[in-house]
Amino acid sequence: MALKLVEIKGSYDAIVSLGSACNPSLQLKRHQLRTFSGPLDWHVSLSLSDVNRLLKNKFHNFMDLSHMRLIDGVAHLLDDGVPIQSVKSHFVKDTYYNILSVHDFPIDPNQHWTMTYPSYREKMSRRIDRLMDKMQTSRSMLFVRWAANYDQAVELQSVLSELVDGQFSVLILCPAESTNAVTLLDWGIERVCAVEVPSDPNRNATWDYVFQGVRIN
Repeated sequence: MALKLVEIKGSYDAIVSLGSACNPSLQLKRHQLRTFSGPLDWHVSLSLSDVNRLLKNKFHNFMDLSHMRLIDGVAHLLDDGVPIQSVKSHFVKDTYYNILSVHDFPIDPNQHWTMTYPSYREKMSRRIDRLMDKMQTSRSMLFVRWAANYDQAVELQSVLSELVDGQFSVLILCPAESTNAVTLLDWGIERVCAVEVPSDPNRNATWDYVFQGVRIN
């Protein structure tokens, strides 16, 4: 049975961002609902279909150096979501999963971007292992995604059903230019609550509304 927003309220052992960019992680942190770093935190995953494939593959070869490519774009290096203003970072794309690292590889004119890959790889391995453990040991989990369509949500629900041993819910925020309110979308997907929201992912009022009554155990 599909979930209404009021049914998302409650306590969870773990709450996880599934992208599409940094906003869900930042807002979970702002609401003190983020207790660990996930592998998609501070990355850009424009298509939930790619995330679904990544989850289905249990992150196998995610951000493997053999299919990572430097692309145009510059951001700031982050320390768990906090910008290090003096240090810019490369955009590096995983060309297999179509997911971008935008805050992990510092720009140093005297150093090739791959020089910091070993520490990045170690960090990502820890985050993947932690998430996989949470999915196996948590009694209840909430997954949060910014931007998805109906078919992608159906697939996500199916993939998570195979991975998560306990109870789980999915909250999907679908941005729309034409709205100033949060409105339930009648998608009818079991364990999924989808809402149409204003298009600005940085709008605190949106996140305050959808996270009202959500707690971490």
